[in-house]
Amino acid sequence: MILRFAGISSNKNGDSPRFINKKIRDLIGSKKTLLFKKVMINKPTLIALACTPFLSFAEVEYQLKIDQGAHHLGDVSITFPKSAQSHLDIQLPDWRTGRYEILNLANGVRLFNAEDQNGNVLEWNKVDKNTWRVHFDEPTEVNIDYQVYANELGLRARHIDDSHAFIDASGFFMFSDSFRQEPVSVELEVPKEWRSVSGMAFGDNKHSFVAKNYDILLDSPIETGINELRKFEVDGRQYELVIWGEGNYDVALMLRDLKKLVKTGSLIWDDYPYQRYVFMVHATSGARGATEHLNSTIIQRHRDSFAKRDDYVAFISTAAHEFIHTWNVKNYRPEGLVPYDYTDINYSNLLWLAEGSTSYLEDYLLLSAGITTNKEYFKGLTRTINRHLNTPGREIQSAAQTSFDKWINQGGDHGKNYSTNIYSEGALVSMALDIDLLVKSDGKVSYKDVHRELYKQHKLPNSFTSADVKAILKQLSGRDYSQWWAKHVDGPLNLDFDALLAQVGLEHVRPSSAKTVASMGATAKNRGEVLVLNHVAREGAAWAAGLTSGDKIVAVNKHHVRKSLNATLQRFSAGEKVEVEFIRRDKLMSTTLTLSLDHSKPKLVQPILTPSIMQAKLYKAWMGVAHPYQTTN
Repeated sequence: MILRFAGISSNKNGDSPRFINKKIRDLIGSKKTLLFKKVMINKPTLIALACTPFLSFAEVEYQLKIDQGAHHLGDVSITFPKSAQSHLDIQLPDWRTGRYEILNLANGVRLFNAEDQNGNVLEWNKVDKNTWRVHFDEPTEVNIDYQVYANELGLRARHIDDSHAFIDASGFFMFSDSFRQEPVSVELEVPKEWRSVSGMAFGDNKHSFVAKNYDILLDSPIETGINELRKFEVDGRQYELVIWGEGNYDVALMLRDLKKLVKTGSLIWDDYPYQRYVFMVHATSGARGATEHLNSTIIQRHRDSFAKRDDYVAFISTAAHEFIHTWNVKNYRPEGLVPYDYTDINYSNLLWLAEGSTSYLEDYLLLSAGITTNKEYFKGLTRTINRHLNTPGREIQSAAQTSFDKWINQGGDHGKNYSTNIYSEGALVSMALDIDLLVKSDGKVSYKDVHRELYKQHKLPNSFTSADVKAILKQLSGRDYSQWWAKHVDGPLNLDFDALLAQVGLEHVRPSSAKTVASMGATAKNRGEVLVLNHVAREGAAWAAGLTSGDKIVAVNKHHVRKSLNATLQRFSAGEKVEVEFIRRDKLMSTTLTLSLDHSKPKLVQPILTPSIMQAKLYKAWMGVAHPYQTTN
């Protein structure tokens, strides 16, 4: 049993919480009572005891020692409070928050050992792949030690090298359900030149942190190492930007735009759920992606992908996405994800709202803040729509279905042909719903109001269902959205983008310079002297001819195809039949197919040159800025 003092680093006599905890542990662990046990706690310590805002008689203590960084190894020690059970089940999560995929993180654990509070070895056995059961005959603290191999930077779960460590608790720190809600402390033993940063509060030194429970620890990663740190304040809240790795980034530009970004939360929600927020950035040579956490985010980009404007917009858009998650997911999230089950799949048919709506809203914040332009928004929306239209799986899998199946959905050729994804599909559902609300309310009600109400009505520890969202829609609009929901959410999304976008003063048109071209309905990558098909569109020309991804295209009409499939097909017309020779299973084969019609350039989203007063009004209500061609009258 441990007594923990939140917010105390040390007193005048240097008694830290860890020092005090040891004394209290000695006291409570004794068979004698407080009255008869003489424990030397000085007067300032007793004053600290009396003034401490929260006291807990159970704490889980974590320690991580890193002295073999080059080999990606870390040594973990955990002290669990005294338990009166006959055994303690200790588990490592099977996935991490923000990534809906089973990761099998226990595969990095070795050298597991368990001891009682007196240093006696305890017996243990594995119950399943990520559960260790420790046995004991009498109540005792349980001390656990094990080694973790951490070389999975791209998973954003754990990484150690000679310059830093990224510590997501899911990849390092085991837990017991018996103590999941108890306070925790983390102590790092790292090279002296390293700096440690986290969304958690500091403990009693610059490499220690404290949290109210394991759930907060699990959603508060630590970046420790050789890094660049900048701090700033906006509207009384504290922010930090920590960057690991060299790159072509402009820190001053990042700080300028992050300051603008964090002010925009009030455009959607009534308050901020944090007083301190940390932006963590990895400038790397390989890892890509980002993950949201309670009051922090980790963003990974190639070290040379910051300077060009398109690259920078991608970075700041990611920052906006993760920032929005501070509300959407971290403070209100769908049923099935509350509370998190760290050892199993957490099913929900609303991940499209959790992720796709976040992708959709990021553009509103960036435009409203003046960080991006209308032109940049149209470019991104064009990309999202065309990706959707070029995904045959959109005709099969709905937003609700892809949400539920996120944990098992495949990527690659089959995934593109038969599945969708929660990000782009969810963004387009959100856009369609937003425009519908705006049009039918004369610009008075928007999808942003839906998220404001979700935050008000279903804040954690509550959750929400599809019925709850539909109830909010009816509350705001006075209309029943059940049929709309059945068509656009529960059924495959089939939008008329021309009609949809016209309502807010935009058009979806093919450039006049676009030409009609012949197509096989497939794409290929150059692999030296041959082209290898990497996508064959379902029901397309190549599909109908029996070609599949992985086939090596050798020749079309007896002419060797070397560098580009599209270049080869330029001399043919749609409707022509051609012979295609290819290699499959090391055997030369051939087939005949009829080329289909395609275009040299995709459709673009662009503003209507002469929008009506209503179109301009709805555009302003939609995106928070004036229509590019809005007139003054």
